[in-house]
Amino acid sequence: MILPINIYSDDILRKKAKPLKGIESGIDELIAYMFETMRNASGIGLAAPQVGHSVRLLVLDISGLTNYSDATPMVVINPHILAVRGYNDMEEGCLSLPGVKGDVERPAAVTLKYRNEHFEEMTGEFSGMYARVLQHEIDHLNGTLFVDRMEKRDRRKIQKELDAFFTGSVTAAYPIAREPLAAK
Repeated sequence: MILPINIYSDDILRKKAKPLKGIESGIDELIAYMFETMRNASGIGLAAPQVGHSVRLLVLDISGLTNYSDATPMVVINPHILAVRGYNDMEEGCLSLPGVKGDVERPAAVTLKYRNEHFEEMTGEFSGMYARVLQHEIDHLNGTLFVDRMEKRDRRKIQKELDAFFTGSVTAAYPIAREPLAAK
């Protein structure tokens, strides 16, 4: 099932998501729906808050990117970044901000402790696009969006695009959630 994606103006994207205590009822189904939703929207990562679930869960699949065809899709539950190394700047976009892009500086590599889809504890070192996408999606779990990490002068350049999310004049090539105006 393809789920609607919450957009920039939706409050759920600004809340810190709650940790999962185990593989609760419906989580396997949510994970499958998140992968389907992400792929339908041509995304490479998706956090549960983006589809209306305020839990610390994300999925990613970068296998469609050049040089990453052998990459394995990942399910990440309750992630904690233990260490970072190096920095690089790269343009990012987000399914919750259709059409908006901007440069963001992030650590080039991260050491991550997390649980997989079987709730087994894992620790791994990730670099390249894995590190970039993991950090972007973990930010979603903490109520942070990539535009929050942009330089102020660069963010000012896209302010009109951001303001459009609050007027309801944003469209996407995939289903987006629409909060009732009374909820704002």
